Amino acid sequence: MAIILSGIQIDLDDSFEKAAQLACKQLKVDRRNVATVYPVKTSIDARHPNKIKLVYSVGIELKEGEEKVLQRANRSNASLREKPSLNISFGSRSLPHRPVIAGFGPAGMFAALLLAQHGYCPLVLERGMDVDARVQAVEGFWRSAVLDPKTNVQFGEGGAGTFSDGKLTTRIHDPRCGYVMEQLAQFGAPAEILQRAKPHIGTDKLRSVVKNIRQHIECLGGEIRFGTQVQDLLVRNKKLVGITANGEEIPCEQLILAIGHSARDTFSMLLKREIPMVPKAFSVGVRIEHLQTAVDQGLYGKFAGHPALDKGEYQFSYREGERGVYTFCMCPGGLVVPSASEENTVVTNGMSEYARDGKNANAALVVSVGSSDFGPKPQDGIAFQKNLEQAAFLAGGGHYTAPGQTAKSFLEGGIPALPDQLEPTYALGVHPYRLSCLFPNPINRMLCAGLRKFERRIPGFSGSNAFLTGVETRTSSPVRISREEDLQSPGLEGLYPCGEGAGYAGGIVSAAVDGIRVAQQIMARYAPLE
Repeated sequence: MAIILSGIQIDLDDSFEKAAQLACKQLKVDRRNVATVYPVKTSIDARHPNKIKLVYSVGIELKEGEEKVLQRANRSNASLREKPSLNISFGSRSLPHRPVIAGFGPAGMFAALLLAQHGYCPLVLERGMDVDARVQAVEGFWRSAVLDPKTNVQFGEGGAGTFSDGKLTTRIHDPRCGYVMEQLAQFGAPAEILQRAKPHIGTDKLRSVVKNIRQHIECLGGEIRFGTQVQDLLVRNKKLVGITANGEEIPCEQLILAIGHSARDTFSMLLKREIPMVPKAFSVGVRIEHLQTAVDQGLYGKFAGHPALDKGEYQFSYREGERGVYTFCMCPGGLVVPSASEENTVVTNGMSEYARDGKNANAALVVSVGSSDFGPKPQDGIAFQKNLEQAAFLAGGGHYTAPGQTAKSFLEGGIPALPDQLEPTYALGVHPYRLSCLFPNPINRMLCAGLRKFERRIPGFSGSNAFLTGVETRTSSPVRISREEDLQSPGLEGLYPCGEGAGYAGGIVSAAVDGIRVAQQIMARYAPLE
């Protein structure tokens, strides 16, 4: 049990010991009664570039009397925290067959991990390949423009997050988040993810983490089959009795559907099977790229480059009526990466390694869209995405080269220009193109509005050395697969829509949490196999 004091501010040149002293002073405790003191979260307050502060949440474990000390201190920034634990309960029903999980991204991975840890021996079917083969396929695509539709940035071990920054920030406040972070650290993620306000793993380290988790699941009796795609559901009396995968029938009464947001063929199969789903709002736009030094200077001013400061990150948003424009998935020191999963399409994403030591920073700059933009049917949003991706492929010249232009030339509406100082990082090259020709007018208007607004936050954000690469379309799932309070589909008993692809998460941690939630539901109904 620990007392957590938040909002402890110190100067950039101070050590953590200064924060520890301030925390003990606020709590009015004698250091002789302190068993240990440590940073819980670290962040940077750069709202005033001339007075940047480090901000700590400090954990203090006492030799005795935490509750009395907390009550006596009576501080609004102090709270008592116990070590996070999962509420696990076990049902008594017998499982005729082991549970099956479709997809081995964060949701499927953590569902499989929890089930394996408690004796349920799950079978995981992943359409893409293991992480080593996947890296070869992805890097091969980036070199030669030969796409493997089965194994790419979207499909394979670890899901789309494997080729990202490995960001672990989340807006949800679920006690399962602590379990996710602890497990990631246990399997090889940097221990600092447990303390950072904006933790990240980096794609280079994340690859070994997902492999370690997979090997542990296998050691516990689970099985992972790569290159295996769920093709159909076998149904009897509105109950799931099996699935077809790679032409093989597999008996299955409990299927966790963690397919990710890009499994369009699986969405089509579910529609044919009349599995209830609805269209969901998502966002589309571009990747915006700047020199990292320009971002650092804009955020930190004279303190840019200070050893106590992380690489500069930003997250901006602006709204007009029902439509918003915002940045997300910001990758300091990263790359804009080719992320197509279907032939003759261009899709962009961002990626950075743990060190974040690249010259450029990039982020998605996207505008929200809904059924009024693309139609009322579940497949309409998918078609909207695909049309943009195919148009971007043609605009880039038809060889997976991406269309792009400077933010300044986009705003001015003139001839699309390339930057003078910044070198775009999209691996397959960029082709000057008027990006406004790709998007409907409402999206163009909001992109322009966002560029102008965000220029006030970082000078040069929308200038001649800010580059826009099109298109960013895979921000989240375009559908939500309906589920009841017991997390099962109302159209099919035994089917558990799960994670980001089903419309119930938005990022690595929230997807992992949803996978855990679904696994707990199955465990509460059924006894372990062992």
